[in-house]
Amino acid sequence: MFSGFERLVAFRYLRARRREGFISVITTFSLLGIALGVATLIVVMSVFNGFRSELVGQILRLSGHLSVYSWSDEGLTNYADLTEQLLEIDGVTAVYPTIEGQAFSLGRQPFGGPVRGVRPEDFLSRPAFSEDLVADPDVPFAGPDTIAIGYRMAARLGLGLGDTLTLVSPATANTAFGTQLRQRAFTIAGIFNAGIFEYDNLYIYMPLEAAQIFYQQPDGVTALEIFLDDAEDLDAMREEIRAVIGGAGRIWDWQQANSGFIDVLQVERNVMFAILTMIILVAAFNIISGLVMLVKDKGRAIAILRTMGATRGMIMRIFLITGSFIGVVGTLSGFILGLLIAENLESIRAWLQEVTGRELFPAEFYFLSQLPSEIDYAQVIGIVVMSIALSFLATLYPSWRAARLHPVEALRYE
Repeated sequence: MFSGFERLVAFRYLRARRREGFISVITTFSLLGIALGVATLIVVMSVFNGFRSELVGQILRLSGHLSVYSWSDEGLTNYADLTEQLLEIDGVTAVYPTIEGQAFSLGRQPFGGPVRGVRPEDFLSRPAFSEDLVADPDVPFAGPDTIAIGYRMAARLGLGLGDTLTLVSPATANTAFGTQLRQRAFTIAGIFNAGIFEYDNLYIYMPLEAAQIFYQQPDGVTALEIFLDDAEDLDAMREEIRAVIGGAGRIWDWQQANSGFIDVLQVERNVMFAILTMIILVAAFNIISGLVMLVKDKGRAIAILRTMGATRGMIMRIFLITGSFIGVVGTLSGFILGLLIAENLESIRAWLQEVTGRELFPAEFYFLSQLPSEIDYAQVIGIVVMSIALSFLATLYPSWRAARLHPVEALRYE
């Protein structure tokens, strides 16, 4: 495509002499701009991918992929039969009867939060809770008077295993003394680390028996949490589950429950991609300005080449090579730099945090304890192709201008 002569002249033009120093500076900054733009885009997109993957993964570990909620205030009273029938569906891996409610405490540090009542065996079978669970051997997570809380809540309230926490239900109970709020003292039988700030700081889990007593649901549950082999295969599974439950409840999937959160992540990701692409565009405009100045500076050389027999196509290709080289080298440098940073992002964060002495990734704001990064190589290839394409497009006008330069006019004003 390009002759050896064209490549020789193009690379010669990249090595500016002393009188062309300013052009060399523009070329250098153009190359650095493209490299930094590509690297930044790769790193930021990897962080966004990591955030979405980690958060969605944690959500799917902690909550059912599909949930069946009762229409009735009495709850799903036939939940045992429904659980067995749902487990017979191909693709359903687990079904957990659950009571969902709210509670608050009026102790030294008042707080309120969600409560989940689950069967003890179901709670202990979830890796999100059981892997880092600190349990009291003398107080099993069972019966009507025990609970498990997150380690952040335990630290915030100054509680430990065996301590007592009094919970108050927002619902009222009729007593001999009138209508009163229901309250009950629970013994802390376990402290878990689920890995998501909201769960570790707010959620309270209690045995299903305790939740049925506390929320006055002696024969039923409020929901059935259903876990699937494929969390994305929701439509097909929804129809099979609806055929089993009939009109006993409504079906709610994890995408509906977290739609606002997922949509926000997608919008932020798209906006950030567009903003950071501007860095590459600015660098591409630097290529244009640098080549235009180079064409002006090389006017006499272009005229000599034309008089020696060089065609307009050859002149155009010489400057195409010059500009494309800047774009390709800058893109490849940014590609390597971006991958290195994205692969070692958590180590870099820990080092910077140690050097600065400041917390750079507070879990209470980002819901995760580590800075996530997941490289999508198809996305990275797309970024590289886009950067090279923009760089090539940036060379077209200066190259065309160089090819259109008339030898006589160039020598006259030299």
